[in-house]
Amino acid sequence: MKFNARQRMDGLKLLRALEPGSARLVVFDPQYRAVLDHQAYGNEGERQSARSKLRQMPEAKIAEFVAAVGDVLGRSGHMVLWLDKFSIGEGIHLRLLTAAPGLIRVDLIHWNKLGFGMGPRSRGTSEYAVIVQKRPVRAKGVWTDRSLRDSWSEKKPRGGHPHAKPLGLTKRLIEAVTRHGDLVVDPAAGGYGVLRACRETGREFAGCDVA
Repeated sequence: MKFNARQRMDGLKLLRALEPGSARLVVFDPQYRAVLDHQAYGNEGERQSARSKLRQMPEAKIAEFVAAVGDVLGRSGHMVLWLDKFSIGEGIHLRLLTAAPGLIRVDLIHWNKLGFGMGPRSRGTSEYAVIVQKRPVRAKGVWTDRSLRDSWSEKKPRGGHPHAKPLGLTKRLIEAVTRHGDLVVDPAAGGYGVLRACRETGREFAGCDVA
């Protein structure tokens, strides 16, 4: 396993290879299978060909990741769990957290991608970052950015990974819950935006992707 670098590796193996309690933050952006089972648009067709090639994760597999995250996080450490509107509405995050009873949902941040999304009714232009903390749950002295709002507007990065997340928000979240030199983990790294954010904020990075 390598630090501060890209590597092709199974994310579960990476999480289980890390020392228990060694991470202050885990950013986890799984490729949910459930939304594809529910609807036939969004990951199919010529416009979404890159997304459709990504390996999908069933909920049971994502729960395994969440359980492993619970082990690798230190006391009062955080996980940022990314979800789409369908997953939030179905309460998938609440089911996933039962895999790690020590992880508690403490906040939710809405990301407005400033685009024109898909949808049979309203157009999906948002994603959601569920903020989770390992017990003991506390904000004072752990969450240091009191000016970060719960609705964040930033254009989706272009030309990179189809599921790239906003670099500006990623950096703010890293700086809010970690300090210089702390370990940040991304077991489904995709385009490695978290690695870039760690380099720009002086944090250590451990992450991987299967592709």
